[in-house]
Amino acid sequence: METTKYVIKYKLDGERRFEFAQLQTGSEEEARAALEKIHKSDVVITEIKVSKAL
Repeated sequence: METTKYVIKYKLDGERRFEFAQLQTGSEEEARAALEKIHKSDVVITEIKVSKAL
């Protein structure tokens, strides 16, 4: 299955952050799932924006 490198911009407990991830569709739901694998479950992830990495 083909994946594309995306940059995910988001806020973690109110602090701006970004991560790179290999995603299939680049949907917000897929990005949230990738972020939840990285971070503990007790953090608040908001303002998710996904775009293709250059």
